[in-house]
Amino acid sequence: KVSLRSPVPQDLEKRNSASELPTDPAGTPDRRASLQEDAEKDAPATEPLGKGEGLVWEEEEGRATLILTFTLRNAKKAGLSKTAKVFETFEAGIHHFETRQAKKSKNTTDDLEFFVKCEVHNSDVSVLINSLKKVAEDVKTIREERVPWFPKKIRDLDKCHHLIAKYEPDLDHDHPVSLSSSLTRTQIRDPLPRVEYTVQETATWREVYRKLSSLYPTHACKQYLDAFQQLEKCCGYQEDSIPQLQDISRFLKERTGFQLRPVAGLLSPRDFLASLAFRVFQSTQYIRHSSSPMHSPEPDCCHELLGHVPMLADKEFAQFSQAIGLASLGSSDVEIEKLATLYWFTIEFGLCKQNGSIKAYGAGLLSSYGELVYALSNKPEHKPFDPELTAVHPYQDQIFQPVYFVAENFEDATAKLQKYALKIKKPFSLHYDPFTCSIEVLNTLQKIKNTLSQMKEELKNLCCALENIS
Repeated sequence: KVSLRSPVPQDLEKRNSASELPTDPAGTPDRRASLQEDAEKDAPATEPLGKGEGLVWEEEEGRATLILTFTLRNAKKAGLSKTAKVFETFEAGIHHFETRQAKKSKNTTDDLEFFVKCEVHNSDVSVLINSLKKVAEDVKTIREERVPWFPKKIRDLDKCHHLIAKYEPDLDHDHPVSLSSSLTRTQIRDPLPRVEYTVQETATWREVYRKLSSLYPTHACKQYLDAFQQLEKCCGYQEDSIPQLQDISRFLKERTGFQLRPVAGLLSPRDFLASLAFRVFQSTQYIRHSSSPMHSPEPDCCHELLGHVPMLADKEFAQFSQAIGLASLGSSDVEIEKLATLYWFTIEFGLCKQNGSIKAYGAGLLSSYGELVYALSNKPEHKPFDPELTAVHPYQDQIFQPVYFVAENFEDATAKLQKYALKIKKPFSLHYDPFTCSIEVLNTLQKIKNTLSQMKEELKNLCCALENIS
């Protein structure tokens, strides 16, 4: 487990370190009961340093991590021994322990300030703090909220590479990768490498491209068609040549800020969704095996380039995609499962209304001839997109979906998704900074003020622009 240590107040910096606490015998059950009885009579225990300052990895059930600061007068005489007794009574696990001479010492150099990071049972938190207040002064605390680690900068995506193996015994043992491009299955990082595809791989691409592009004019949404035309013009989208990620990533960056990142296969839902928060799309470069040109058990470049890329060139859809990614950061495993289901029924298999008709925008549909025809027929059930219901609806990854969810438009879908995301319980709020492409954890008043100041400047510019055209 890795922890992100919370900031320590400046007046506690440059401490002298102590290696261990005194080894008094552990407290007896009678002593604990007595302390609990006293605590019930006392005032509320905590005087917080700052809400949500610390974030650590997944919490062991029933345990809480505390950061405590307090002062002991004449610590060398009896105070330290009494303090140690409190921690031992509640079987606190000491993660970190430091001391320094107290700045506001009254009359002795034995007055010390303490910084302690410890772990105790949830039910003992208040009693432990109140017990400390009986033997120490200026007791302050932060209760760390344990959440799954998540990236805060684009470079942190290097740590998001948990691949999921998928195997279908009925397929050729070389499927879905041809030998010539098998090197791309190792984890690859920027810069985007150029791939030399074989004649056989290009023939597979040609068959898929020709068949799918014949359906797009009648089955794909307008945003897809507009972007696909631009990709043919600017990025070499054509039957006889497989486009390179480098060219496509440059194209997307200029239009929506999205960029492609090569990956060796299917990522875990948490890692994949986290990338979307930074407007990064993890893309494979290998192509499906020629024995099954219209199917691949894993996402390949046919799925990525024909299914996902055109939609990522649309600003509203890009915002919708990033919204799912931002909602995933720091979410529990249960919430990640729901968000992955939302992703499945929208970005992969989503439908939308346009000019009185239903059109496809999901990549799983736009890269599958058979399911694209099926999804827009009268065979499956079409339901209005509602994140609350969609997130818990069972989905199929081996057969066509029996149910598809239809959005009114991307703006409406994004608004509904953002409203849904606000209900996900987290001990913090997040802000994406487009200038630094980083995630800011809004856990202090100053950070909130800084973010608000940036927004005010943007609003001021917009107001000036409005006045100029009025």
